[in-house]
Amino acid sequence: MPNTYFHTLFGEAARTLQAQAGSRASYARRDAASPDERDALTEREHEFLQVRDSVYLASVGPDGWPYLQHRGGPAGFVRALGGNRIGFADYPGNRQFISQGNVIERGRVALFAMDYPARRRLKLIGHARVVAAADDPDLVAQVVHPDAPPAASAFVVDVVGFDWNCPQYIEPRFTRAEIAAELRPLLTEAADLRAEVARLRDLPVIPGSREGL
Repeated sequence: MPNTYFHTLFGEAARTLQAQAGSRASYARRDAASPDERDALTEREHEFLQVRDSVYLASVGPDGWPYLQHRGGPAGFVRALGGNRIGFADYPGNRQFISQGNVIERGRVALFAMDYPARRRLKLIGHARVVAAADDPDLVAQVVHPDAPPAASAFVVDVVGFDWNCPQYIEPRFTRAEIAAELRPLLTEAADLRAEVARLRDLPVIPGSREGL
């Protein structure tokens, strides 16, 4: 059971508010560190991450300000590296390097992975580091998705805790590929019907039929 996630994130103010709201008793049972001081990722979490094409990465700046950034790629761009370790390639963007800088300075991150069509979300926290291909080419190559170009660096995260959220208030959203997959049978049927209509229009008119009236 993912206890370390709650044990790590529940502060005294949060516990007080839970008591006032009447939810403290249920959460108290989970508010204890796991035996190895981490929530062990299972096949369920890894399978969920392996089909994601998008995650949100939160880091902490040198002055304590949070920073949130979107990361995306081919489905499965978040790679399983064994045990509780995951990683993903880092590609140049606007070259502000805020996330990289925060990870180098503070190392603590949170990941938010969404499955909008199924209304599921997985939250993870962990210790991250930036690995340069020049320093560890084998590890960076392992992190790069087979359908993605080579990367100069990668984020490697040792997950400390995770939690699955309820689906409440998640509005379903769909990618172009997901919409195309849903529409494909309808489009195929429509094409078949159009072909059938065209064929029927080319048939000769039979005397006494509706077309001859």
